[in-house]
Amino acid sequence: MNDREVDARGLSCPVPVLKTKEALEKIDEGVITVLVDNQASCENVRRFAESQGCAVEVSDKEGTFVLTIAKGYTCSLPSTEGSQELRKQGEEGVTFLITSDSIGPEEELGSLLMRAFIATLTEASRLPKRILFLNRGVFLTLTTSSVLEPLRELEKSGVELYSCGTCLEFFGVKDQLGVGVITNMYDTVERLTSGDKVVTIG
Repeated sequence: MNDREVDARGLSCPVPVLKTKEALEKIDEGVITVLVDNQASCENVRRFAESQGCAVEVSDKEGTFVLTIAKGYTCSLPSTEGSQELRKQGEEGVTFLITSDSIGPEEELGSLLMRAFIATLTEASRLPKRILFLNRGVFLTLTTSSVLEPLRELEKSGVELYSCGTCLEFFGVKDQLGVGVITNMYDTVERLTSGDKVVTIG
C-alpha cells in the first residue's frame, strides 16, 4: 500500500472520513484511493471529498468499495448539489437538530406535536438549510414514519436531511431509511460548527 492509498476497511464512523481528510491534506494536487467495505462509509467519504472540491469515482470490487479521489484538477467539476442548495437558501441559514421522534416528555402528546411541527414546516416562508436527525430522531426518517411524505417534500424543496448512521445501526433500522442520507459524526460536527444558527428540537 502506498501513501496515496487509504485502507479504511473494517473501520467505523467517522474514521474513514478522517483518514481521507488526512490524506487529502498531504497533497496539493493528485489522486488518492480509498478502500471501504460498506455502503455508508462509501457515501460518507464520497460526500466529504466532493465537499472539498474533489472529483470522485466509485467502483465495487468483490465487496470492497474503491473511491478514486482527484484533488486540484480544474478540468473536473465537483458535485454542484451543495452549491445549488446554498444559492437557494442563502449564505445564512438555520440547521435543525432533531434528537427525538417526539417533542417534550409526554410521549403521546410529543408525537402529535412532532408530526404537526414537520407538517407545518413544509408551509414555512423560510425553510431551514438542513435537518440533522440523531438518537431517536432517526425514526422520523424511516419508511414507516408518519412524517415521511412531509420530509420528502422538504427534501424536494432543497432542505438537506441527514440521519446519524451510528444511531440507525444501534436501533437496527439502517435498511429502513426512507428519506435523506446517512451521515457520520464528523459531518455532523462540521455542519453544526459551520456558522449557521442551530435550533435543537426534541
